[in-house]
Amino acid sequence: MFAKRTDLNYFTARRLGDMAESLGKLARAFDEGASREGQLTREDGLAAMQASAALVCGSCARCSVYEDSGREDSYYLYYLLRTFEQNGRVEEGDMPQVFQGCCPRKTDYLSQLNRSLGRATMNLSWKNRFLESRDAVISQFRELSLILEEFSHQIDQARDISEAYGGQLRRLFRRHHMSVDNLLLLEYENGQREAYLTVKTLNGRCVTARDAARLVGQAAAGGIWSPAKDSRSIINRQYAALRFKEEGAYHMLYGAARVPKQGERCSGDNFTFCESPGDQVIMSLSDGMGSGEEACRESGQVVELTQQLLETGFSPRSALKLVNTVLLLSGAQHPATLDLSCVDLHTAVLEVMKLGAVPTFIIGQEGAEQLEAGQVPMGVLRDAEPVLISRKLWEGDRIVMVTDGVLDALPGDDKAESMCQFLEGMEEMPPQELAEKILDFAVSCIPAPRDDMTVLTAGIWKRPEQKIR
Repeated sequence: MFAKRTDLNYFTARRLGDMAESLGKLARAFDEGASREGQLTREDGLAAMQASAALVCGSCARCSVYEDSGREDSYYLYYLLRTFEQNGRVEEGDMPQVFQGCCPRKTDYLSQLNRSLGRATMNLSWKNRFLESRDAVISQFRELSLILEEFSHQIDQARDISEAYGGQLRRLFRRHHMSVDNLLLLEYENGQREAYLTVKTLNGRCVTARDAARLVGQAAAGGIWSPAKDSRSIINRQYAALRFKEEGAYHMLYGAARVPKQGERCSGDNFTFCESPGDQVIMSLSDGMGSGEEACRESGQVVELTQQLLETGFSPRSALKLVNTVLLLSGAQHPATLDLSCVDLHTAVLEVMKLGAVPTFIIGQEGAEQLEAGQVPMGVLRDAEPVLISRKLWEGDRIVMVTDGVLDALPGDDKAESMCQFLEGMEEMPPQELAEKILDFAVSCIPAPRDDMTVLTAGIWKRPEQKIR
């Protein structure tokens, strides 16, 4: 029952907040363990020398390499370790003069020392690999904590508007031979509204959820409503719970054009358009390093993982961080860039997030604007932070996303400025035609495509049917 819905919202928000806090504490507890080591330590060097001496030297006491290296002020041990890290082995010339002059088993000792230092290096690598996996778990706990905290805040701040529209909605549904048992109407901070109904038909006939959504819009003072994707599509004689959501005040149209590098059968770039919870449209573009099928696989994996996380409810920043961690731990040979443009269809606010991607361009009433980017691709640095840029869009504004193959083909030293000048001279046209025009211009500037070239475009407009509440 929804009679206690306000109390239920408060209780749910508090429980989610407690879960978020618990996950945050769990992440901090994990983080208090051992830290990664980038180099072999003094203890590693002494252990290798001691093992070599035990296996080779026996009771020989002609030199005092181990004793001298064991002193706290010994510089030689650090020199020995850094030499091994740089060259992969220690040669006779790297050893002290006293060792070179009096050791009768130099070859055996050096062979054993290099073997021991190699094992220490391998152990260090596995230890750091394990700690990187631990850090990935910590990162996931942190990001999940942020998601739960954000969801808790969203529920806590949702305004219950059932009393204002519930009576009208029940009467309207009954006039159309449907009975509403329980209902809950919520309005979120960005203005989006949702309706949860337990409903059945009264005359034995079936009604589509889309027809019922139109009735919700009539009862809720306007707006365009539609059944949620996870809701059932038919209302019959049995009570069932349905969820309806109000469409945003804006809608978007998209366009895409691409061409592979000359001589390649497929492009190493991948892209997608999708919708995340909250009526937010996501445009993603990934440029795989290199070209051809291998680059296509790398960028396709990035786009697919990112889309799955976003559709699940992860924030764009959390999705980028987690995908970056996955690529880092998987040892991807060719890291890929990722460029996200997220548009809230209720507020028309654009958020651009980048890891290694080239600038995004906005064509507005005052000309073309470029949104700068970061330079580190995904899967390279563990703590890489996506560059975040936010802009308010207005009706008729257009978004242009490109890969570096497009920019590199343009004339002049400042490629981004050349793109801005070209976009400012473009007439208004559908996004698909705009994408094709941009690609044709870039290709015309070079004898043949030297890299994979991809252009994504989108335009935003107010819905003509949208009523002002």
